[in-house]
Amino acid sequence: MRVISGVAKGTILYTLEGNNTRPTLDRVKEAIFNIIQMDIQDSVVLDLFSGSGALGIEALSRGAKKAVLCDKSKSAINIIKLNLEKTHLKENAIVLQEDYNKALNFLKDKYQFDLIFLDPPYKEEFVKESVEKIIQLDLLKKSGVIIIETDDDERILKEIENLNVNIVDLRKYGRAKIIFLNLE
Repeated sequence: MRVISGVAKGTILYTLEGNNTRPTLDRVKEAIFNIIQMDIQDSVVLDLFSGSGALGIEALSRGAKKAVLCDKSKSAINIIKLNLEKTHLKENAIVLQEDYNKALNFLKDKYQFDLIFLDPPYKEEFVKESVEKIIQLDLLKKSGVIIIETDDDERILKEIENLNVNIVDLRKYGRAKIIFLNLE
């Protein structure tokens, strides 16, 4: 896994051992960032289920002004910090070791985000709760985008169908499905 573009292009990132995290494949990450490339410069980004920090770090490398990288796992936080050091991007990053719910509450009134990455464990049902909380706490700018990675787009689409969001795009890359949302 590597940084694909920007100031840290080509940097190989550390990843977590074991099966508890599932890094976004480089080809999927590249596709996501090709789609949102016009929205990255000077953006404020939230990488909520950060794992190794690859999505937030990619955004910083491509010109995001600030990225908040959050994960509840101490091991993940250690890897994120190592990756921020390695890429020389820690100055514009905030790292939070918190459960997603506590992190969202903490971020209330501190930030509004242009881009929010939600890449929770596939089998958990954190997407609906996360999106509801993001809307409730007014964490997404009116022009902002939520990007969800899942392996079960039908379940996720059903979970969020009654929320005040629009499905802007849906892409499939093998097992990974990427859903792009904005506010109604």
